[in-house]
Amino acid sequence: MKNREHKAPDTSVKIKDFDELVGIVRKLKKQGKKVALSHGVFDLLHPGHIRHFESARNMCDVLVCTITKDEFVNKGPGRPVFNQRLRTESVAALECVDYVAVNKWPIAVETIKRLKPDIYVKGADYRRRKDDVTGKIFDEEKAVQSVGGRIAFTDEITFSSSQILNRHFSVYPKETAEFIHFFKDRYSPESIIKILKSLGKLKVLVIGDIIIDEYHYCAGIGKPQKADILAAQYLSEEKFTGGVLAVAKHIANFCREVNLVSVIGTKNNYESFILENLSPNIKPKFFYRHDVPTVVKQRFLNPAFLSKIFEINFIDDTKTTPEVSKEVCAYLNKVMRKYDLVVVADFGHGFLTADIINVLSSKSKFMAVNTQTNSANMGYNLITKYPRASFVCIDEPEIRLAMHDKFGDLQKLILGVTRRLKCNKIIVTRGHLGSVSYEKGKGFSSIPVLSKEIVDRIGAGDAFLAVASPLIAAGHPIELAAFVGNAVGALAVLIVGNRNPVEQVPLFKFITTLLK
Repeated sequence: MKNREHKAPDTSVKIKDFDELVGIVRKLKKQGKKVALSHGVFDLLHPGHIRHFESARNMCDVLVCTITKDEFVNKGPGRPVFNQRLRTESVAALECVDYVAVNKWPIAVETIKRLKPDIYVKGADYRRRKDDVTGKIFDEEKAVQSVGGRIAFTDEITFSSSQILNRHFSVYPKETAEFIHFFKDRYSPESIIKILKSLGKLKVLVIGDIIIDEYHYCAGIGKPQKADILAAQYLSEEKFTGGVLAVAKHIANFCREVNLVSVIGTKNNYESFILENLSPNIKPKFFYRHDVPTVVKQRFLNPAFLSKIFEINFIDDTKTTPEVSKEVCAYLNKVMRKYDLVVVADFGHGFLTADIINVLSSKSKFMAVNTQTNSANMGYNLITKYPRASFVCIDEPEIRLAMHDKFGDLQKLILGVTRRLKCNKIIVTRGHLGSVSYEKGKGFSSIPVLSKEIVDRIGAGDAFLAVASPLIAAGHPIELAAFVGNAVGALAVLIVGNRNPVEQVPLFKFITTLLK
């Protein structure tokens, strides 16, 4: 007797375009069918997912599933491990699932409103709604009720995709994986998230240089016949609030009350643009210089890889006039005492005079400082300008410039800076090498880099400073601040320029993914 070749069923017929799925569900409901919807990332399909789908199928006549689009999976660098095509095919292969589509939106609220399921099914871990770090479960429940449906929870055995992926499919090198294993024995994601949420009560003053970042996208079209230059075709452009504005926006996502102090150059007044792009909980206090422009940095880039071709700075970095400096000092003397934390983002473009620095150093309850080295101030904008800083956050080239030591032992340089500034806490960021932190009496600790992919490095250090500073000001361990800072930096390098600040929910999800 000849063996008959077994042909597997074609599960691809279950995979539908989202708009097509809307029509299918509408017809099914007209036929009196009870439709349930399950939504999620499903990065690694495991027994918990299978039991969840089977339990959901027992609640209805037809089970549909929507998959989070790759670009909306905000669980941090390296995720999703499996792309949306593979995730969709995996779910469609399950007999208990009738239809699958890729979701069009970051969350399921609009999905629910379009599909109008009778039941929206979530796993048991969502039953405790307050444990959902996104808080979206409340919005999803409201959405399903608005279309006449209800939310239901399965009670099957649960597994964590992130935990399985971290253990067996780590996207990190051995050193980072070993660190994460060590660190999660000391801190749970829930405890870190609780700490980050508690930062909201801090009153923060942020002071420093305003920078307007312009990204001009262009494509090279060749070399002109009569000149040794590269000709480029203009494509598009976008504009961001950078410098101290970016730092303030990052902090405003974690602290409810943020006061911003800076100076605007009126030769090219960008005040309207700045105000339009400030977070609602940032209260600005601007001073004005009529002799200089607001700093604008025009970067020309190839949009395909965001590779920078060249940069033009519109800048006059002469010192703030004595009159304006006096105004700033008078204002600071009046308000400084009410702030729990002062964050100084000194980009070395002339605003922060010796008199202003003296007031900041003498009147701050807790002062966190970053002095940034860039092409306009190389060797001139050093952290040694700030005596009595409570916390210093700079990168390795900046500390080497400050100590005039290109190749010396980094730990010795850190000790030298802390003694010179009478500063007990410092974090030195090292790019792809992570960061090194030091606290007097507790010694050194190193955190490896947590990023796997880089879109744009601009602003990553500002994001690190913005979140590490409140943690340290609130009295939390410097190793925790460095870990969270590295996580924030890993998210920041996935953002083009300062297009968006790092927000709470993506950070919470990334930390949860890392430490599961």
